[in-house]
Amino acid sequence: MAVTKVEMEINGRKLILETGHLAKQADGAVLVTYGETVVLATVVSADPRPGTDFFPLTVDYREKTSAAGKFPGGFIKREGRPSTKETLTARMIDRPIRPLFPVGYFDEVLIQVMVLSADGQNDPDVLAMIGSSAALAISSVPFEGPIAAVRVGRVNGQFILMPTSADVDQSDLDLLLAGTEEAVNMIEVGARELPETIVLDAIAMGHDVIRSITGMIRDLAVKVGKAKVCRLHNPPEDLVKGVAAFESQLKAAKQIPGKQARGEACEAIRKQVIDQFSAANPATGKPANESMHIAMAFAHLEEKVVRDLILSGTRADGRDYTTVRPLECLVGVLPRTHGSSIFSRGETQALVTTTLGTGDDEQIVDGLGEEYSKKFMLHYNFPPFSTGEVKRIMGPGRREIGHGALAERSLEPVLPSPEQFPYVVRLVSDILESNGSSSMASVCGGTLALLDAGVPLIRPVAGISVGLVSEGTHEVLLTDILGEEDHFGDMDFKVSGTTQGITGIQLDLKIRGLRHDLIVKTFEQARTARLQILEKMLAAIPTHRPQISPFAPRLLTIRINPDKIGKVIGPGGKTIKKIVETTGAKIDIQDDGSVFIAAVGMEAAERAREEVERLTEDVKIGRIYNGRVSSVKDFGAFIEVIPGVDGLCHISELSDKFVKNVNEEVKVGTELRVKVIAIDDQGRIKLSRKQAIRDESPAQTPPAAHTPAPEPAAAPAGH
Repeated sequence: MAVTKVEMEINGRKLILETGHLAKQADGAVLVTYGETVVLATVVSADPRPGTDFFPLTVDYREKTSAAGKFPGGFIKREGRPSTKETLTARMIDRPIRPLFPVGYFDEVLIQVMVLSADGQNDPDVLAMIGSSAALAISSVPFEGPIAAVRVGRVNGQFILMPTSADVDQSDLDLLLAGTEEAVNMIEVGARELPETIVLDAIAMGHDVIRSITGMIRDLAVKVGKAKVCRLHNPPEDLVKGVAAFESQLKAAKQIPGKQARGEACEAIRKQVIDQFSAANPATGKPANESMHIAMAFAHLEEKVVRDLILSGTRADGRDYTTVRPLECLVGVLPRTHGSSIFSRGETQALVTTTLGTGDDEQIVDGLGEEYSKKFMLHYNFPPFSTGEVKRIMGPGRREIGHGALAERSLEPVLPSPEQFPYVVRLVSDILESNGSSSMASVCGGTLALLDAGVPLIRPVAGISVGLVSEGTHEVLLTDILGEEDHFGDMDFKVSGTTQGITGIQLDLKIRGLRHDLIVKTFEQARTARLQILEKMLAAIPTHRPQISPFAPRLLTIRINPDKIGKVIGPGGKTIKKIVETTGAKIDIQDDGSVFIAAVGMEAAERAREEVERLTEDVKIGRIYNGRVSSVKDFGAFIEVIPGVDGLCHISELSDKFVKNVNEEVKVGTELRVKVIAIDDQGRIKLSRKQAIRDESPAQTPPAAHTPAPEPAAAPAGH
């Protein structure tokens, strides 16, 4: 098979799709190149497993470290389980393509994407999405695409298509968009409080590029595409009609208040349906219908009932289309955490805790790009009891990683700078109860927990999800969707932000796409709800605590001359180790001269600060130092006030009393407090022990205290 290639230019670089050379035994394989980043996307399919009543699509995305000329980090020099980045990218590939398969298509489909070359500037995630769509388009799999994807950034007020890593670092917008030629069907946004109008303009611009890329994919499919093979497994029509007889019962059950009561009533009806339609056929002695077909017919009826009720103006909990469920905002709920909150919205409840740490607690991220550290993390947990279910308990799955990343991305833009608040911050959101949009509850609860911990946020953030149910021209947007409205509806559009603008977006669709005018309406409906939620949150805690928890580490930040870093560290780390041992503080020194000092208790942190400053500052007149006697003379003692710098304390300045013999007052190695009283033109330092004693006497006014980064006081309520 000859190599077939199509290409187009985006932002001065060629996007190239080619097939026919690599992975020829796959049903579809496409090599995508942009800059010097190269991605291989493959598709294979197989017959469905017996009894399968869902579409088993699997997406696997892997970043080979060899693509960037690197070895895998850690002890084992081989790639292992997917990283967070790989998991999130696999989800981004899955979400826009999953709705574009026929109903009843249950063949197993596996999409595998590998990054073969990474130039460090062009992120392979967008290329992976384009390559997956192209591989499906040329395969025999009945994919109703193609889709395409594009990233849009914004630097100095100007939109940039397919921004490089350097562009993204300066950008106040990171928009990843996917869609068909007709409409958008996936949105991921991280933004620094941008108005809705700017995000809408970026979406419109990105969709224009998507149309061009999907056209290129169609050209490739015309040249080398295979005939589509579609085997559907929908239930028999007579079974669908028979199950429809339970519509009135199910309709009544769907209007029962309370998720659990409603679920129990629907489950009772489902069992009736199974009993009636799985009875043995008298003629054959075999079940009249396959269990998978019965389940599918009941699910179809359930979907129809829920959607009909919504379109007629009836939501399961009796709300109208725009009302947010009752809210509860509590802070300081746990006594020993650094910050804590409970955020409840209807039957969705999140317990969020904040932990403040030091530089040692930063998360090191090693991927295809340069290794970097994270000072902010949000981890999301979804235990089975939150939905009243019994499931196998394992590590975080793709859903938990994805929801945590969305909440983290939504809160990160409002965090203070490291200079203002040098702590490492970890949030943990444990979902205690779930009935719709627990990720947005994590955003709201995260804001409350951060404020409770004393983190000076730029502005508080809230989030809300808006759903959609549409039949023909009848379209209804639903604020604060319930779990079944998400499951049976057409859309889950999550928007988070402040009073000033958007910080995060995630759009998932079950339909082919979303028109631009519906996106505009969704933004406005989400903004109205967001402001209502923020008002309730601020009533619970109007601003951050003025002081951090007494159980959090104390962190001081000072800056020294980078040329003197070696002096603080000492030969083989001897000097800094001694400071750590004597004070009990942790010390982290950056290349730019920033020194972070952490300790439990401010006294230890202050002592360490004083030692570092003593080592690095020039000797100053009027300052008191901890000195060590280096030599003794008849006329006085030479005292080392900072390493390598001695001063003379004349015999007359050793004590308030008369000193006849210096050796009787001090000896070599004696440590004592001395004050610098003069420095002559030749740099000779004159010291006084007696003035240091007078100045530090309780009767004297104490010296001005150092002003550290956030300092503790009495614990706030709940601590």
